[in-house]
Amino acid sequence: MKINKPSIKTIKSPDGDLIDCVLSHQQPAFDHPQLKGQKPLELAERPRSSGHNINSMEFENFQLWSMSGETCPEGTIPVRRTKEQDILRASSIRRFGRKIKRPVRRDTTSNGHEHAVGYVTGDQYYGAKASINVWAPKVTNQYEFSLSQMWVISGSFGDDLNTIEAGWQVSPELYGDNYPRFFTYWTSDAYQATGCYNLLCSGFVQTNNRIAIGAAISPTSSYNGGQYDISIMIWKVFFEKKIDVEISSWV
Repeated sequence: MKINKPSIKTIKSPDGDLIDCVLSHQQPAFDHPQLKGQKPLELAERPRSSGHNINSMEFENFQLWSMSGETCPEGTIPVRRTKEQDILRASSIRRFGRKIKRPVRRDTTSNGHEHAVGYVTGDQYYGAKASINVWAPKVTNQYEFSLSQMWVISGSFGDDLNTIEAGWQVSPELYGDNYPRFFTYWTSDAYQATGCYNLLCSGFVQTNNRIAIGAAISPTSSYNGGQYDISIMIWKVFFEKKIDVEISSWV
């Protein structure tokens, strides 16, 4: 009940998800003491470039729940409902929706993870954009996962690590199935006590009423078949810290 907020409309997705249309100012972000009683701010203007000439309706119609044509009303956001089974799959209630703290490394042997990383470092970056091919890899048990993401890093690789992450992931432990799903993650202390996936804790403020964070992506790419991707852009007006921008593919 603490995670699921009152909704003014519920949409059933073909994959079994329930998408609740929650008033923007009642989303989990505003449970945070510093945001209590506030409302989402007006969006900053999207950076202009030759790569952004995309029809917004086509761009936003990439999830199973929206294929019925139903949408959430203006002033609300679509939120994937958390079920009892989702919480019971977690290793603990306290860690539900959070990553396991691991050392952050750039090799391919860290803690049993196999991954490929492309990265750039510097202090004059104002954002990043990635087009990420979407697949539906099969994972063999609840504790395996696969993802492809854009990872924006500030700070060192110690306890002051800050990240903003977005991409797609297949995670039976988190979602209970093998669908690739659009996700976000953040932390301000190297995954120790802050941050979570999607909207499972306060901190991330959503404004879009046509994209459900944590919802399944469709269609997906296939070998010798159609190829599908999602484009993700993260930007900020001013950067005061050095950042690392990484586009990672995890298997």
